[in-house]
Formats: sequence, C-alpha cells, structure tokens
Amino acid sequence: MPQTPTVGRIVHYVSYGTPGGEYTSQCRAAIVAGVPVGALPLADGEHAEEWSSDTVVCDLAVLNPSGMFFNRCPQSEGEHRGGTWHWPERTPSTNEETPA
Repeated sequence: MPQTPTVGRIVHYVSYGTPGGEYTSQCRAAIVAGVPVGALPLADGEHAEEWSSDTVVCDLAVLNPSGMFFNRCPQSEGEHRGGTWHWPERTPSTNEETPA
C-alpha cells in the first residue's frame, strides 16, 4: 500500500546541484508543509504540462545547511530528479548483538 503524504511528515527533497558541477544533487530533509487539494491542473496549473496528472505534489519546507526554503514539488520515487521529493530510504535494523 503506497504511503500518503500528510502535513508534518518527513520526506527527502533532491537539490538540483549546479550546472558546472561545483555542487552535486543531494538529498535534503524536508517537512511536508501542505498537500494541495484536487487534481494537478487545478492545484498547480503552471506545471500541468511537465507533470503528469497522477503526480503527487507537496508543499515542502526544505532544510539546507545554509538555510530553509519553501517550494511546491512533485514526487519522484524512481529517478530522484533535482527539484523533486521522495520517501526516505529504509535502512536495515541494527538491533543484532555485537560480538564481544
């Protein structure tokens, strides 16, 4: 069952990086600040042509080392393109005992 974004959830935002490659695209922590209501063309007509109608779009508060910014971003679970968000990857549990 797919996760549903709700206000207050933590997600990963993917930064764009710089065109010259001085800074690479990186995952940054972000908080879902809002989930637009309605279909994408109604929620964000400006991006209706570049995002498909089933794209999940969230308003994010992105936490960067140099400050915060706020942006409406589409979800990208597979490609993790710059300017998109995705659910944090799961890591294996480390509850096993460490040998002495």
